Amino acid sequence: MSSLTVRRLIVWVVSFVLGFVISLLIISSFPIILPSARSVSIQEYGTTYFLVTMVPIALVFVIWLDAVMGTKILPD
Repeated sequence: MSSLTVRRLIVWVVSFVLGFVISLLIISSFPIILPSARSVSIQEYGTTYFLVTMVPIALVFVIWLDAVMGTKILPD
């Protein structure tokens, strides 16, 4: 495997892990931002809704990590 492929895999893995963590923080710690809200789990929130929340956040990390690491996932 070339170093470019390894860097691309790192970008995808790190992005989706960060997307998962950020999404989990958003749905579980929302009462800190809005005191009248209550904390929910992924099961309560819904796995489909959680994925719809997580994937766009992860793609934002893909864009930034692609730019920083120079993996050329996105065309210039």
